[in-house]
Amino acid sequence: MTETFADINGIKLCYEEIGEGDPVLLVHGFGGNKEGWIGQWIPLSEHFRVIRFDNRNGGRSDRPNQPNTPEMLADDVSGLMDHLKLEKTHVIGWSLGGIIVQNFAKKYPDRINKLVLINTVMGAPDNQGVEIIKNNHLKELEDRKKDPVKTFWKNARLGYHIKFRKEMEANSKKKFYGLWSVEDLIQIQNLNPPTHQDIINQSHALLQTITIKDLKQFKIPTLLIASSHDRLTSSKSMIEMHQAIPNSILKIIDKAGHNSPRSRASEVNEAIINFLKN
Repeated sequence: MTETFADINGIKLCYEEIGEGDPVLLVHGFGGNKEGWIGQWIPLSEHFRVIRFDNRNGGRSDRPNQPNTPEMLADDVSGLMDHLKLEKTHVIGWSLGGIIVQNFAKKYPDRINKLVLINTVMGAPDNQGVEIIKNNHLKELEDRKKDPVKTFWKNARLGYHIKFRKEMEANSKKKFYGLWSVEDLIQIQNLNPPTHQDIINQSHALLQTITIKDLKQFKIPTLLIASSHDRLTSSKSMIEMHQAIPNSILKIIDKAGHNSPRSRASEVNEAIINFLKN
């Protein structure tokens, strides 16, 4: 398992892969990095060939100073597949990653075997919504520089259900599910962090380009995983998406927030593995 760089669409994307079997591509969210898949990386690799990568303007990938668009990021996914000589793959997107892979599914439907969307939406409906999200992330960046631990716990109120958050607070060294600790998550959020300009460039990818009409055209078997207490991407939005996508399955994780792939890793992973294998 070694980080590798692929020349794609005029930039270098950093990726790594682990495991054997059918390929599974993981697409991370806004302001994140490939290491954010810490809850899925090892468990999924026991069944599949798993590939994770840093989106442009994130992690160790190149950071060109230009607005990202969902179509551009979808092209990056396709380019990485070309580099890896993959004709088709399973694709999993979380949060902004879910917006990216919806656009990928729209533009490259024949390159996907099965699609998994986790705690996501079709995109922000207007510039005002994007501005709010962007400014919140910019504020978070500044707060992290001053006190990364305090900032983590502040954001945990948004990302984790209160019951699980209390478990995290009780023991920051505990390896939940044998996969991650709070200390690991704090380290990940400060690993090759985005710059102020990266956040601005990434924020353009949040603007809505997928419609209900588009989702009704999807012919790809799709699993949607929502969380009952997600304060960032509501389960209501994912219910509407499920109703629009033919041949889709909806699973709502109870008493979980936006970061359910970590806080409820076993349940999320079981749902993904069963869906992709059956």
